[in-house]
Amino acid sequence: MKVYTGTDAAIDLSAVADVARRAEAAGYDGLHVSETVHDPFLLALLALQATERIVVRTSVALAFVRSPLLTAYTSWDLSTLSGGRFHLGLGSQVRQNIEDRYAMPWTAPSNRMREYVGVVRAAFDTFRTGDLVPFEGEHYRFTRMQPYFNAGPDTTTPAPPVYLGGVGERMLRVAGAVADGLVTHPTNSDPGYLTDRCLPMLTEGAAAAGRSLERFELVAGLQVITGRTDADVATERERRRRLFAFLYSTPAYRGALARHGFPDLQPELAELVRHDDWRRLTEVVTDDVLSAVVPTARYDALAAVVRERIAPLQGVDVGVTLALPDDPADDAAMAEVVAELRR
Repeated sequence: MKVYTGTDAAIDLSAVADVARRAEAAGYDGLHVSETVHDPFLLALLALQATERIVVRTSVALAFVRSPLLTAYTSWDLSTLSGGRFHLGLGSQVRQNIEDRYAMPWTAPSNRMREYVGVVRAAFDTFRTGDLVPFEGEHYRFTRMQPYFNAGPDTTTPAPPVYLGGVGERMLRVAGAVADGLVTHPTNSDPGYLTDRCLPMLTEGAAAAGRSLERFELVAGLQVITGRTDADVATERERRRRLFAFLYSTPAYRGALARHGFPDLQPELAELVRHDDWRRLTEVVTDDVLSAVVPTARYDALAAVVRERIAPLQGVDVGVTLALPDDPADDAAMAEVVAELRR
């Protein structure tokens, strides 16, 4: 099992190198950088320059707000710079954010993502061989590459693996068909989702494309509540209670709560957040709710809890995400968890 961590969504650029070095020192296999308030490729560059061993993966860069060729150029450069330690993670985002926040046009995401990955891979082959490897689809057309603009021929740079982020069945099938791995959303990383929905759709997509899931990596995007002592865990539980309410107030995650036995919780959370009524937080997000949805344990028991959660997964390589401790003084304790999971 591989273990990854991530940067805080609003991390200061000056702190990226330190977080990356902490992750490497704690034994993690890799670092995820997100597209939230910073360009993820910039974060990846800073993290790769600060480290020597770990993988750095965009988790995820938004595909439909940028040209697939520009994505391929940047990814190839990062792979060249790092000796192959860069992984390209792509996601679609929701329509409202694409149109109203990024000011870009929207089309149905699954088929478009399939083609987007096709152009990126064609560009990688073009850079490797020095000759145009064209791609023509309904949404994208890559048919021109003058020698002056070609990054190749380059047979030494490893083509970055392509991971997708996704929740819905159509995107899961696309991932199984065209990607090297999938990173699940924290709200959809429970055993029921992974085994009953995610893995079957990945398998179906792979079979339709005439491939298998051999060497495909399924990374469960876990959130956990942990600490050195029971008191530390209790303190962290209170901090996460409000975050939980905000995250799961989104209608798209109603199904995730239903799988845990809370089918009516999402509308209640949405009402609480809409009216900024945090007085009712402990009534709505009880300890039982948190314990059922978010793995909770002290550091000394966390590896066993995580292992049990992903144990049912068979037929794919498995990875998990575990956040670095907020306090670097706890890095050694988390390093023991990481080492135990990797064993």
